[in-house]
Amino acid sequence: MTLLHVTPADRLLDDLNPSQREAATATSGPLAILAGAGSGKTRVISRRTAYAIETGAVPADQILLVTFTDKAAGEMVGRMRSLGHSGVMARTFHAAALAQLRHFWPSRHDGADLPAILDSKMRLLVPLIGRLPGGYRYTPAKDVADAIEWAKVRRIRPDRWVRDGGDRAPLPADVFARAYRDYEQAKTRAGVLDFEDMLTETVELLEGDAEAAALVRSRKRWFSVDEYQDTNALSERLLELWLGESADLAVVGDPDQTIYTFTGATPEFLLGFAQRHTGGRVVTLTENYRSSPQILELANRLTAGGPRGPLVATAPAGPPPSIGRFADTEAETNGILAWIRAVAAAGVAPSQTAVLLRINAQIPPIEDALTRAGIAFTVRGQRFFGRREVREALTLLRRVRPTETGSELETAIERLFVEKLGLDDVAADAGMEGRERAASLELLLSIVEDKAAGRRTAAGPTAAADASPTIDDVLAELDRRDQAEGAASAEGVNLLTYHRAKGLEWDAVYLPGLDEGLLPIRQAKEEEEIAEERRLLYVGITRARRFLALSSSSRRPSRFLASFGPSGTARRPSAGRSPAGHASTTRVRVLPGAPLATAAPTDDALLEALRTWRRDRARDDAVPAYVVAHDSTLTDIADARPRTLPALRRVRGMGPAKLEKYGPEILAVIEQNTTAAT
Repeated sequence: MTLLHVTPADRLLDDLNPSQREAATATSGPLAILAGAGSGKTRVISRRTAYAIETGAVPADQILLVTFTDKAAGEMVGRMRSLGHSGVMARTFHAAALAQLRHFWPSRHDGADLPAILDSKMRLLVPLIGRLPGGYRYTPAKDVADAIEWAKVRRIRPDRWVRDGGDRAPLPADVFARAYRDYEQAKTRAGVLDFEDMLTETVELLEGDAEAAALVRSRKRWFSVDEYQDTNALSERLLELWLGESADLAVVGDPDQTIYTFTGATPEFLLGFAQRHTGGRVVTLTENYRSSPQILELANRLTAGGPRGPLVATAPAGPPPSIGRFADTEAETNGILAWIRAVAAAGVAPSQTAVLLRINAQIPPIEDALTRAGIAFTVRGQRFFGRREVREALTLLRRVRPTETGSELETAIERLFVEKLGLDDVAADAGMEGRERAASLELLLSIVEDKAAGRRTAAGPTAAADASPTIDDVLAELDRRDQAEGAASAEGVNLLTYHRAKGLEWDAVYLPGLDEGLLPIRQAKEEEEIAEERRLLYVGITRARRFLALSSSSRRPSRFLASFGPSGTARRPSAGRSPAGHASTTRVRVLPGAPLATAAPTDDALLEALRTWRRDRARDDAVPAYVVAHDSTLTDIADARPRTLPALRRVRGMGPAKLEKYGPEILAVIEQNTTAAT
């Protein structure tokens, strides 16, 4: 009888599944691990590293574990310490590059120390953008910074931007190239390096100095890179230079979680790994230890398995996810409140409940509803009332103090935002931060609009209403919301965006606002942009362990809901119910009217007719077109095709003053276009 020889290192494999064990024991040569959400990739990385050390594949001091964030690096060091290997180094690309630059810089710059690292581009960019011509001075500095970062990770210098940059910038190519050049010059004058310079300077050092490259490679020769789907071209080049002739590289990532392409990230390095590395192995991790089978069914339908294959549940069955359709956002907010109460009754702690949104401006209405309902919450990430444009808007209102009341006050404030804060369609379409900025200002206008209309809030009929508010009333309402947000409890329901949620998980997750224009965001037009929006929804779904709800409150629900199958294929609720009020069926619970069919496309002919009307009306009134109506408002009108004034009033952006001034004309355009179409 042959006895298996068990080594001390084998203890590291005892609780791993076959795929995890295969990855952990592949301790040499190029390896790509396609790790689905919740598949235990961090455990595999740490166990594989410990196994390599204990089996003699590599000394601990020659290992570099590359992580995406400093927090992840700290956690990885802790995991290695718990496994008995405290000497293993874990760092981000930037931290490792910075250490190398500090070592070599003095000897190559006449003994001078490495320049300071700029903590934020904003310090240099804000004054530069403020000097741009016309409305470009309102372009969010963050969008310009993002475009500069996108250029620098591709090593595109300012003088090459017009030729090589395409339309990635939030400004015309020549204007952006000038701003980019001025930023680089300001950085040189200040004697600082920025975040991308850490990588660029290290790459140029190792490319041009064989001695330095040899020294770096002698110290680290065994690499593992996490979140590899978010690697950009500059990081990839640095990794190649670190490796040299070594083949000991393992990369770990999930192509379905690539949601940072706006920074230059691409999943192509992960997907093409085996082709680029001779002898490269690919191991796939699909067993999910987080979510119920019902939740994973939705995730798999959304991605159709993808290159990694479908996720396989190991958790016990749970309640079916629900997909709801609401008449408007107020009804949807009431639905969120009811769902939060239901999962709480099922035993889910508020801190284990999350509501995920596409953009920050969706959060305040939910904050307000939770405050009035007495439900504790916490905002993860930047608070809405802490955003720059919101602070600027409140300062502006307190300084100018418009004297109008009611609907006239709404018009006066909107004009202020247009003239003083650059609220227009150019800013809204400039970039991610531009969209957030425009949405924030429009939300402030909607609060004024609600006050002017005496509209009840989602909290119910006891909420205060004021049919003819003054600026004092508006400021008091905004201050109340600011204070409620600031008093948020760390133990409350989590409110955050999808991007903030990556890497986190909760027992219960609600995904509202699954509407065309929000998810996918209306600025996503190209195929790859739409694909990234789909991946964003996948990330949201896979944050949930047991309870999941999705909903739409638009005439045009998100096209992604069609991925979950036609309504006829989903089983209707049975009589049995779980404690949270969900049907005890094993399939998704499709609520009455839930949008599972593909959303109807925007009526382009009607939208063009509305734009023509807006242009003519703006010319007659001698005002900019966006004073008449924003492009987003016209798109919503074309989607909804309202045939009456009350129906038109329900379109966001059509306040009482605009309804009175433009309503009949808009309805006439809709009628004419409908007649022409038939």
